[in-house]
Amino acid sequence: MKLQNLHTHTVFSDGAGTAEAMVRGAIQAGCGSLGFSEHSPLLPFYDPDRYAMEAAVLPAYRAEILRLREQYRGQLDIFLGLEQDYDSPPPVGRFDYLIGSVHSVVADGCCLSVDNTREILAEGVARLFGGDYHALAEAYYQRAGQAAEKTGCQIVGHFDLLTKFNEGGQLFDEAAPRYVDAAMGALESLLRRDVIFEVNTGAISRGCRSAPYPAPFLLRAIQERGGRICITSDSHSPRTLTSAFPMAAELALSCGFRETWLLTDEGFQAVPLEEFLAEARRAGREGGGT
Repeated sequence: MKLQNLHTHTVFSDGAGTAEAMVRGAIQAGCGSLGFSEHSPLLPFYDPDRYAMEAAVLPAYRAEILRLREQYRGQLDIFLGLEQDYDSPPPVGRFDYLIGSVHSVVADGCCLSVDNTREILAEGVARLFGGDYHALAEAYYQRAGQAAEKTGCQIVGHFDLLTKFNEGGQLFDEAAPRYVDAAMGALESLLRRDVIFEVNTGAISRGCRSAPYPAPFLLRAIQERGGRICITSDSHSPRTLTSAFPMAAELALSCGFRETWLLTDEGFQAVPLEEFLAEARRAGREGGGT
């Protein structure tokens, strides 16, 4: 088998590389396939400047990915996807897959991003939630539990994204009953829709975390309930397309998983996680991933 990443961003939204640069990076990293998942356009209520693709750019994005699919046929299988935000209008046109993600909560008519900066998060929690991070978690997971229904996704993106700046419990206690109850409630709702949960390494490559999303207790809960996973890098640069893949595979194995799911022309298919890990380690030794 060869590696795959389905969570990829380019200059069409908030990535640092062109789509073709990402394709070349994927080939160099030892990938057999690559999925592009640009951030979907947001509703007018939200500020799109930070990360979302403009609606007017969507046709150009689609055309470029389909062009690259033909140009690199035989070298790399390319899939056209979209990271469909909870706060986006329904997607326009056909996509090979959707990643459903929640990046913000709304309180008192105000939108608060959970993953912009630690300072923005702290100020927003103080202003909108009286400093109660567990109230933020309850609001966030209420939305996260509805993400599949709202977006129509096949993959759930970075399920516990609100922990991005909480390394070592700096902001709140992830073992507190209120937090665990909120997260587990959302997880149960999503499992009923048979979505795939990504094991996402993006915050590692950007220096915000030392471990992938989701947390181990959540991964174990997904595994115990028969849920599925895929490993993604949430890459914004050609250099990070397989970043920390061995760590993600080792974490998943430690939580009881034996398979990861890859997208093919026939749909999602399971592959042995041990094979994925061996390939990720081999690619890393050959300089394919960081």
